[in-house]
Amino acid sequence: MIRFVAVLMLLIPGIISAVGIKLMRDSLFNDFYPVFFHISIQFIAGFLLFLGGLAFIAGFIVYRDRKNQKNKRQSK
Repeated sequence: MIRFVAVLMLLIPGIISAVGIKLMRDSLFNDFYPVFFHISIQFIAGFLLFLGGLAFIAGFIVYRDRKNQKNKRQSK
């Protein structure tokens, strides 16, 4: 059950990052969504979604590695 929750914790930010990439790509190819007022706001929103999802996943991995005491140099 705990592993399932961990997968969900990584899946949701991954989806958010994918939506951010899609918004940035659509703004570069002039596919404008009327929710945003200007195409540059759409790009900035996509960039922030991408960075937020990526930061969450990176923080999760760093926290897990610190918790399991995985260092660059491991003693033999």
